[in-house]
Parts: sequence; C-alpha cells; structure tokens
Amino acid sequence: MRALLQRVSNASVTVDGQIIGQIDHGLLIFVCAMPDDTHATAQGLAQKIAKLRLFKDDAGKMNRSLPDTGGSALIVSQFTLAADTSRGTRPGFSRAAKPDQAKTLYEDFITCVDALGIHVQTGSFGADMSVALTNDGPVTLWLDTENP
Repeated sequence: MRALLQRVSNASVTVDGQIIGQIDHGLLIFVCAMPDDTHATAQGLAQKIAKLRLFKDDAGKMNRSLPDTGGSALIVSQFTLAADTSRGTRPGFSRAAKPDQAKTLYEDFITCVDALGIHVQTGSFGADMSVALTNDGPVTLWLDTENP
C-alpha cells in the first residue's frame, strides 16, 4: 500500500457539495492499494502510521504520535498514488489494485486505524471528491509498504 500523510490543523472531504468527512488537528491520509496487498499489509501500515512521531512535544520537537495527541485521521482513497510516469506525459494507473480489491483494502485500513483508538473520518471510495486542508508545518510524508 502507498500512503501520503499530511499533518493538518483541519481537513475536510466534500462530495456533491456536502461535507462527508472532517477533522481538526490530526492526519490527512491518502491511501492507495496495490495488487499484492493484503489485510496484513493494511494492518501493518495502520500500525506504522499510528507510531510515527509527527507532532510537536512541549519542547517543539516532533516527538509525539497521533494517539499521543488525541488527533484524528481523515482517510481518503486515492488510486493516483500508483501512477506510473516513466513513459510519455500521461500517467498510467495499471499498478493500482483493481477496484473491488482496492475498496476492500481501503475499508480494512480504516478498520485497522479505528481499532488503534484513533478517531477516523473518511472520504467516499470511488467518488469525485474535493479535499480541503490546512497543512501544519508543513509536514508531508510518503509511505510505501513495498519499499519501506
């Protein structure tokens, strides 16, 4: 799986003019399932993200994890993280998991993050979404379970 994390002071997802997911302080997590991913992959990624120390402590150092801060996660599916730009100028997306598998893994990932005690809001799998955010820091990280 691939994930793009952004530490945010707020973020929201809108579909058809309606806000369907919204958080204040926490992480906006864009996630993409790949063909070889499994439930164990989703679980491992969730655990890794929960342990990452991306939030400031009292001394101003990034020394606290999402659970340490009581922050939330806004999880949005984004198959374009699998883009292949090695040829030409139009990205290819054949490296992303097929939609049925991707949806199952997206839902598994959400369940795994929630099971870690993190408050979760989500986008809508396969929908045309508008995402708004205020990046805090900015802090943005790229995670890839295939090439950690």
